[in-house]
Amino acid sequence: MSATTFLRMVCTTGKCAGRLAVGMLAALMLLAIIAAPNQAFAHAALLKADPADGAVLAQSPSQFSLTFSEPVSPLVLTLVRPDGTPVPLTAFRLSDQTIEIDSQQVLKSGTHVLSWRVISADGHPVGGSVLFSIGAPSEAPAVSEAVDQGLRSAIWIGKVFLYIGLFLGVGGAFALAWLTQGGRSGQHLVIAAILCGLVAAPLSLGLQGLDALGAPLARLLQPNIWQTALATSFGWTVLIALMALGLGLLSLVGPRRHAKLFALAGLAGVGAALAASGHASAAEPQWLTWPMVFLHGAGIAFWAGALLPLGLALRQQPAEAAPFLRRFSRAITYVVVVLAAAGIVLAVIQVQTPAALVDTAYGRLLLIKLALLLFLFTLAAINRWKLTAPAEAGETEVQRRLVRSIGIEVLIVLAIFGVTAGWRFTPPPRALAIAAAQPASIHIHTSKAMADLSITPGHTGPVAATIVIMTGDFGPLDAKQVTLVLSKPDSGIEPLKRPATKPGDGTWRVDDLVIPVSGRWTARIDILVSDFDIVKIEAPIDIRP
Repeated sequence: MSATTFLRMVCTTGKCAGRLAVGMLAALMLLAIIAAPNQAFAHAALLKADPADGAVLAQSPSQFSLTFSEPVSPLVLTLVRPDGTPVPLTAFRLSDQTIEIDSQQVLKSGTHVLSWRVISADGHPVGGSVLFSIGAPSEAPAVSEAVDQGLRSAIWIGKVFLYIGLFLGVGGAFALAWLTQGGRSGQHLVIAAILCGLVAAPLSLGLQGLDALGAPLARLLQPNIWQTALATSFGWTVLIALMALGLGLLSLVGPRRHAKLFALAGLAGVGAALAASGHASAAEPQWLTWPMVFLHGAGIAFWAGALLPLGLALRQQPAEAAPFLRRFSRAITYVVVVLAAAGIVLAVIQVQTPAALVDTAYGRLLLIKLALLLFLFTLAAINRWKLTAPAEAGETEVQRRLVRSIGIEVLIVLAIFGVTAGWRFTPPPRALAIAAAQPASIHIHTSKAMADLSITPGHTGPVAATIVIMTGDFGPLDAKQVTLVLSKPDSGIEPLKRPATKPGDGTWRVDDLVIPVSGRWTARIDILVSDFDIVKIEAPIDIRP
């Protein structure tokens, strides 16, 4: 029987298959809604900008600085003048999580836009802009930050086809080399899957370059797009994936005596490719997450890759398929245990709290994936404990049922690929928690006094404030009393006035402070220098939701 007939049979099974297909379609529709928010997400988050967004400066700054929730590498830094002229900023320095950028020129009066695009260790780019004015605000120049839905869809499709190549292609090659006795049922489908991966891998690399630079699809063939993509961690994923796909193909078309070696190396390459970039592989502790991603990826390839060859072998050559089925059923239990254990470890690290499963896009995608996995594990358990033994014994009707069940498993696996590819656009709750815990900080400098104010965490709710004060010329300032006043007149909130205490480490501290709403607040610090001298300094501070 041909592969086309096999797939047609799978798609025309009874009520169970139909209901399952409808369920998966609904899941994918929900995925499209969840994974397409109005703005693109990534791992790193901007914590502080100097000048601050919306600041009005008396004179042109000599440099700018951007501080993120984790170390990043700048991709594009641009200053847009009030007349809309963009000026590339090429002189910058990296200091831990901060990018220090030289202004390179004296800025004229009016509103300027500092536009930035950076990439973090997980290979995911993020961009944004900061507006500030010299002298007085003017009409802000237009800077587009709209999400390119066409590019985003292409990235998602490329991911899905890359997964097909790695898991169904390389995994299928491993199954044919190690689990069969020289049988080649389904080899043409496995080769087709590998070829899909060989096309999707370089295409995904180019799309990564476009996304990194915020460029449209029309610029795909430009050399700097590919150079930028290769410089990201995803470049390593693509290079390793291409090697794994090549090894899988060699195991099928190369010398038979080397097939097992090539297939095993290809399977290891699948795990290494996935571990080279992505949210999970970039998470701490690296000594744990990297091996877990490797084992998870290799386990998926072993399981998913065996499905098509096994289903076609049972249909076309039932007698010769019995050893294949026996080897697979003996090994799959151990593989699923490792696969599930690695997945649980990664989920705990990434999600952290049960509430994040509902409150974040990443968590909602995980719930969809878990629902699909529940179907998959249920079918796999039925196949393993109820259908395998009779099928090995040659019962024709049971073999047909097993073939249909394996076909449904393939459909579920494809749906899981689609859901997993959606994680490309959603930051994990772990990264969101790191960003949320970062302080909101400002530096206030006047001729009489200066202060560094940090509010931790820098979002609404219970917070603590730390204040370091000095004289205007950076000398020590022994104040008798320090008071923090936070006001936000536009929200109708009365000023929050709290006296600071001196814990003895050279700082002043305000505890038990609650900030009710997010947005731009005015922070005023009243410094009582003596009984007759009080210095008041203030500046805006942005509080995150």
